[in-house]
Amino acid sequence: MSDSTARPRLGVPKTYKLFVGGKFPRSESGRVYEVTDTRGNRLANAPLASRKDARDAVVAARRAFGAWSGATAYNRGQILYRIAEMLEGRRDQFAAEVAAAEGLSRAKAAAQVDAAVDRWVWYAGWSDKVAQVAGGANPVAGPYFNLSTPEPTGVVAVLAPQESSFLGLVSVLAPVIVTGNTAVAVAAERAPLPALSLAEVLATSDLPGGVVNILSGRTAEIAAPLAAHQDVNAIDLAGADPELAKELETAAAENLKRVLRPADATSDWSADPGTRRMLAFLETKTVWHPIGV
Repeated sequence: MSDSTARPRLGVPKTYKLFVGGKFPRSESGRVYEVTDTRGNRLANAPLASRKDARDAVVAARRAFGAWSGATAYNRGQILYRIAEMLEGRRDQFAAEVAAAEGLSRAKAAAQVDAAVDRWVWYAGWSDKVAQVAGGANPVAGPYFNLSTPEPTGVVAVLAPQESSFLGLVSVLAPVIVTGNTAVAVAAERAPLPALSLAEVLATSDLPGGVVNILSGRTAEIAAPLAAHQDVNAIDLAGADPELAKELETAAAENLKRVLRPADATSDWSADPGTRRMLAFLETKTVWHPIGV
């Protein structure tokens, strides 16, 4: 049969799923919601995560915490760099998804993706250096060494920025895991597809299952059980509006979670991030040791 008479083929629409414990489950409720571009055109159905999904993600993150926090800083940096390598190979896919999600031109979307890849590399380089910034030897009056070292705080819930579906997500997720924490990330509600595609990159990188878990759905619905969860140690409220942030901060106080309040709504996620987000989810352990005289 010649090409001119060939039948047109049917497209194969993509089925997006949650990312929990290194696997891709559907929401336990079976719910989905329609994702559209900025013009209202349908892009795909995304899973609508439930409270049960949030709890399962916390269990997976806690299970992964021991091995991830115990890995060498150099090894964690290698893994983050590997993620950046894989993102670089899928630039076109992510540029198309970001363009549709945020209503950007292809060139501007590609610039956002390039910035996100560069940010992974930047944080990868900090893996074995942050201890020198956050720790050190303290002068004391006595025959002792007094050493302070940073340690990861544990399981961190991360609400991705609503206005920056990919670069914003990378900017809040990478600093959490590079220092040894594990994460439960809630994708931008209106534009979750870049985050769900990022899960595919994470799953095929060297990142151990459960270190990053990605949920999509209604931010307020998913964030509430995470903020109240007794086995979540910290929460980043970047993707919460002021009213929701206040409610979540109140719930987080129940077990004295560390809370990183949302920045101004006009935040420029392409700006130099500094070390603030890495240091926000570290705790300092101080050790005294006698000097042998």
